[in-house]
Amino acid sequence: MPGIRTGRDETYRPDLRLSLCVTDSGWRVRTSSVRLGGKDLLGEDIPEDSVAVPIRRLLVALSVCCALLAGGAACSGKGSGAAQDTVAAAVAAGDPSPTATAERQRLAKTRFVANAGLAAGATYQWIVKPWKAGKFKKGAKGRTFALIKAGLAGTFAYNRLKAAGRNAEGDPLLSKAMAPLTSGIDALKDLPSKLRKGDDSAAGSFDDIIGKVKDAGKSAGATVTDKVPSAGQLAGG
Repeated sequence: MPGIRTGRDETYRPDLRLSLCVTDSGWRVRTSSVRLGGKDLLGEDIPEDSVAVPIRRLLVALSVCCALLAGGAACSGKGSGAAQDTVAAAVAAGDPSPTATAERQRLAKTRFVANAGLAAGATYQWIVKPWKAGKFKKGAKGRTFALIKAGLAGTFAYNRLKAAGRNAEGDPLLSKAMAPLTSGIDALKDLPSKLRKGDDSAAGSFDDIIGKVKDAGKSAGATVTDKVPSAGQLAGG
């Protein structure tokens, strides 16, 4: 770098440096940062508390500081967001209000009554009624058709009773009343095929379970009444 002529006819070669000072508020670059042989551009001595740092190292230090500040801000933001998410999750997972609980229980009972009612209607109309009328006996008029309808009704009733059992889980009292009937309902799964073969005992099993389901519903405030399904519902199972 070319020398600079001063008023004293002395030639100094600049030693280009920047001064980086530590203050209470952080790092600060001193304005008297260009040195000319131990003096600044105005010819004043640089204070002893200035820490002369080559410009390359100064830029590195500044880059590190900026990176640390940016990282701290990002972590702070993430931590705050995580805390907010935790609070929101805790609120969402809190105890449900009495109104919401009562509404779920009411809906559970409504669905239970609907499914159990369809099962009872199908059982009585196409299983119990023809069974008691002797339609399943050999030689009875229309026996084949009656047995086919009984098999369809048995499958439909089984599916509706299983659905009613799931509905009952939404109400503690109803769930408790239905719990002892779970195995009896499961045992109905294979009976439709027996009905199609004319097994009278299968009809009696359906009649018995339907009676117990009605009693369970009544004890829990969910009275079940027979509702005969349509042909489409019966065919759909």
